[in-house]
Amino acid sequence: MKVSKGTRITILVVLLLIIDQVVKILVKMNMTLGQSIPVFGKWFQILFIENNGMAFGLQFGEGWGKLALSLCRLVLIVLIIIYVRKLLKKPDTPNGVLVGLAAILCGAIGNMIDSMFYGLIFDYAPFLYGKVVDMLYFPLIDTTLPANFPIWGGRHIIFFRPIFNIADSCITCGAIYLLIFQWKFFARSESAKEKMPAN
Repeated sequence: MKVSKGTRITILVVLLLIIDQVVKILVKMNMTLGQSIPVFGKWFQILFIENNGMAFGLQFGEGWGKLALSLCRLVLIVLIIIYVRKLLKKPDTPNGVLVGLAAILCGAIGNMIDSMFYGLIFDYAPFLYGKVVDMLYFPLIDTTLPANFPIWGGRHIIFFRPIFNIADSCITCGAIYLLIFQWKFFARSESAKEKMPAN
């Protein structure tokens, strides 16, 4: 039995969402805030933090800022779903474009689930005000620069400093993949729009 593109994309999104949520719940239920578990020495750690919703631990404020972010994310999710459904109706849409968009969609939904329900489930915030669980930390470089180093001499630096989750990774990988490998598709689409006669 042949499986449609739409079904394959749906399965991909659901599988990635399950992985994202299982990891978050395991971290949330088994670690204390700020706890770190080394995976590969100091270079890769599971470090449990929570943030108010933006990718890589970035903050967008609390109160109205948090609500605005949640509502914007909901609108983005709906727009991506509409766009993917539109592309699925076109037989010439490359699979790579659909996979990249599916990864971005999964990431947006994954973090939206945290914002929508984690505050209610864990009894600390109302609907849409939950915090996003982050845990992946890669401080590949953790050093203090020599005092005679230009401009930043003596400064302590960590690279890569942000702490993120699987949903963030899906968004980043999907976006980078589309930009590097599928930009021609979007360029052709834009070119086709420009060639359409005006009404």
